[in-house]
Amino acid sequence: MEHSGDEKEEVFSVVKSEAAMLHRTHQYDKSIKRYTKALELASNDKSCLVARSRCHLALGDTRKALSDAETSLQDDKTFHKGIYQKAEAMYYRGDFELALVFYHRGQKLRPELQQFRLGIQKAQEAITNSVGTPDRCKLNTTGDLSFFTDQDEAQKKRRFVAALQRPPAQPKVKPKRELTRSQAHEKTIKQMLGELYGDKRYLEKLLTESDDQTKTGKIIYDLAEEGLTYLDTRTDFWRQQKPMYARRFERNAMRKKYSSQKPVSDDYIIGELEKIDQAQSVSKFNESLKRAQHCLQMVDGYSEAQLTNKLALKAQLHSCMGNAYLELSQYDRAQHHHQEDYNIGDKFDIKEAVSRGMDNLGRVYARMGQFEKAIKVWVTKLPMSKTPIETTWLCHEVGRCHLELERPALAKDYGERSLAAAELADDKMWQLHASVLIAQSEVKMEELTPAYMNFEKALDLAIFLKDEAAEAAIRKAMEELNEKIYKDVKKPPKDDRPEVTEEPRPKPKPEPEPELKPESEPEERSKEPGGICITLI
Repeated sequence: MEHSGDEKEEVFSVVKSEAAMLHRTHQYDKSIKRYTKALELASNDKSCLVARSRCHLALGDTRKALSDAETSLQDDKTFHKGIYQKAEAMYYRGDFELALVFYHRGQKLRPELQQFRLGIQKAQEAITNSVGTPDRCKLNTTGDLSFFTDQDEAQKKRRFVAALQRPPAQPKVKPKRELTRSQAHEKTIKQMLGELYGDKRYLEKLLTESDDQTKTGKIIYDLAEEGLTYLDTRTDFWRQQKPMYARRFERNAMRKKYSSQKPVSDDYIIGELEKIDQAQSVSKFNESLKRAQHCLQMVDGYSEAQLTNKLALKAQLHSCMGNAYLELSQYDRAQHHHQEDYNIGDKFDIKEAVSRGMDNLGRVYARMGQFEKAIKVWVTKLPMSKTPIETTWLCHEVGRCHLELERPALAKDYGERSLAAAELADDKMWQLHASVLIAQSEVKMEELTPAYMNFEKALDLAIFLKDEAAEAAIRKAMEELNEKIYKDVKKPPKDDRPEVTEEPRPKPKPEPEPELKPESEPEERSKEPGGICITLI
């Protein structure tokens, strides 16, 4: 059945909402089916691809999760949600080095997002656990490589002989799962799985006792097989992430360093920070706040000797709580926790906490309408900026505050600085934001033609980025500006010559009447009442 444009969009929204609800209730199989249906209606919807990738990852299918994440990045390599999901898929596949590359790439694009910092931290830890630190490896250049050459030759001979002696393979309808393991290997799996080991043993027993020839038995067999495959995948991942020798090395190192105290691993805290960030990313701010508060209480219960990076973890938890309060519009509490984040960093020289605290304090002040304070914090932070992306973001926010305070000249100056940094970083999205800020500042300054040109530049960037919302807003602004320019053109031209005001001329002084010299005696005059002049003879 064919749908019209509006009907198709409506059906897409409904199906996408259903898929999101199923994802929230952990019904990942059903959620995948609904997201697939939504993508049939809108194949280029990036958010659906990322969400379906998360479902695949939750089910342990890293191959499909990676495929969806890469598809979401085909048209826009700067789509930060797709970059994060690709990094996550690579991490859970065990490609920690590649995951670290994409976590760093995402942080460069969006330095204000905490999820990329957490990703970098866990990927670096996994790499260190897998390959070790440099001080644990001692290399030398003595000897030659002939031993390895001889080994390769011997191995080739053994393979050739084994191929000749190998009996032909017998076809099997469905091979049974191999359950025999050595005692040492079983002990390793038990340590890896922990509480899940009992579930694994139950599924293995169910697999051996089920009859896959009947319909019900086949269903039970397939479900047990699926569960065991997932647990095997997780075991391999955990073995890569933190091998047993790495765990033994960490335990021994901690015992030597703190022989009188019981060391505590910060793996749990890092896991909680990931859950807090995940809750915030789906707008569950109350849940993230409760997790952060509980986690902070637990961290406070340990000493710095027992918990590594205690101060850095406390600062990060204060930042999480501040972000949650900010989104819940509780600005005073948000300011308090971001100030605590900054204070810990400043006191104990944790540069990341100082930088993060200043960024977030500026955001709180701006949200509260205290633009002067926001400008002061962000301008102080500017010299500490490490990347062009960070510079363009800071300059843009400072310029936006100046525009709110009716200072268009300063807003335009910071907008131009933001644009220069965005062009240096080759970031189209921030070039778009900076161009809009410059154009809006020029409108305030009555520089209408340059403003229209900057709006045109911003429109081209919005079309390139396929940002339909930005494109619509810019077109509307351009129409209003065009009308204003047209009205100004129709007005009669003003006379630019200075207006000359004539000074009043001074009245001429009355000339004195000529003095009459009488031939005889002068006449005597008198005035009668009434002002009439009478002459006497």
